[in-house]
Amino acid sequence: MSSKKTIFSPRPFEKLRKALEQQARVAPPAKPRRKKKEEYTDEELFSSEMRDVQEIEAFRALPCDQHHRKPDRAIDRRDPDRETLTVLGEIATGQRPMHLPDTQEYVEWVSPAYHDTILPELHAGRFSIQAFLDLHGCSVAEADEELAHFLEESFKKGLRCVKIIHGRGLRSVRGPQIKAGVIKRLAGRYRKDLIAFVTARQCDGGLGALYVLLGKK
Repeated sequence: MSSKKTIFSPRPFEKLRKALEQQARVAPPAKPRRKKKEEYTDEELFSSEMRDVQEIEAFRALPCDQHHRKPDRAIDRRDPDRETLTVLGEIATGQRPMHLPDTQEYVEWVSPAYHDTILPELHAGRFSIQAFLDLHGCSVAEADEELAHFLEESFKKGLRCVKIIHGRGLRSVRGPQIKAGVIKRLAGRYRKDLIAFVTARQCDGGLGALYVLLGKK
C-alpha cells in the first residue's frame, strides 16, 4: 500500500475565472453611433430639450382676453353703390339727418361787405329768430307783396334775424316758383339792406325756408 497521500485543494471560482477570461478575449460590441445634431428631426430636438420640463397642472387652462383683429382700414372693400343706397334709405326713413349743403336746393348768399364765415353760423342757428313769414298758399304775386311788407316792418322794428318760409314747390308743375321769387327779391331789390341769407336747419323748415340776416336800413 502506498504511503503517498492525495492533497485536495478546492477551487470553486475556477470555472468562473475561465469564463471571464474567454469573454475578455472576445472583442466588445461597438458602441452605437451617436447622431449629429443636424440629423435629428424637429420633434426629436424638442423632446430632448423638454426632457426635464415638468408640467404645472394649474397653468393648463389660463383665462385670457379675446383680442379681435381690427379690420384693415387701408383697404376699403365696401360697395359704394350699396353704401349710397343705404344712406338714402336711412335719410328717407328719418334714421339719418340730411346734410342740406350737399343738396341742389341749398341756398346761400352773403354781402361782399362781410366775410363768408358768417354763413355756417347762420345756417347752424347761431342767431335768434325774431320773426317769421309763412308764404304757403300764396300766389307768386301775393308772395312778393307779403315779402315786401314783412321786410319793411322788420326794418322799422330794428330786427336783425328773421325766417321766411317759402316751401319747396313740390306740388307745382313749374317747380318752386315762390322760392325762386323770394331769392330773386332778396338778392336783387334788398341786397343792399341784407347781410346774408341761407337755407334753414331741418328743424326750422330745411330746404323750404330761409334764415335772413338784416342790416341797418
